[in-house]
Amino acid sequence: MAIEIKEIDTAPKVVVQRQPQPGANDILARARTIGAPEGFHFAGGITPREAWKLFSSGAAELVDVRTLRELDQVGHVPGSKHVEWLKGPEMSQNPRFIDELAEKAGKNDVVLFLCRSGKRSVAAAEAAAKAGFRHAFNVLEGFEGDGNPKRGWLRHGLPSTED
Repeated sequence: MAIEIKEIDTAPKVVVQRQPQPGANDILARARTIGAPEGFHFAGGITPREAWKLFSSGAAELVDVRTLRELDQVGHVPGSKHVEWLKGPEMSQNPRFIDELAEKAGKNDVVLFLCRSGKRSVAAAEAAAKAGFRHAFNVLEGFEGDGNPKRGWLRHGLPSTED
């Protein structure tokens, strides 16, 4: 009986884990104090500027929950991920939201949810927290602002792009 020996790939596998950047822990601690509305369980609320600092440093994932139409009309944050919270002409809740989110972020990642005004992102952060995402945050004010002309991602002059 002949024994054939095949070379086994022994190259180490690289596992990338996001580590909080300097200052990230302070930002997250402050965001946790802003907190979720009473009765909600997500981690807290974070300002657009702080969200950009965490996202651009690699300390967090930014998930835009607006509709595709909104992204086409107004733009989005470069490099952000997209999972619609509401879908279709009837704007009903996306039944695959958590599954789609899990394809783009891990349950132990810091995940920052962004919508137009900061309201759908509250619902998305809450659903994520209930599904086991431990560090789900709402980006306060939203992408376009919450009605105040001085608020919102765009009003703060933060990066955005239109495709």
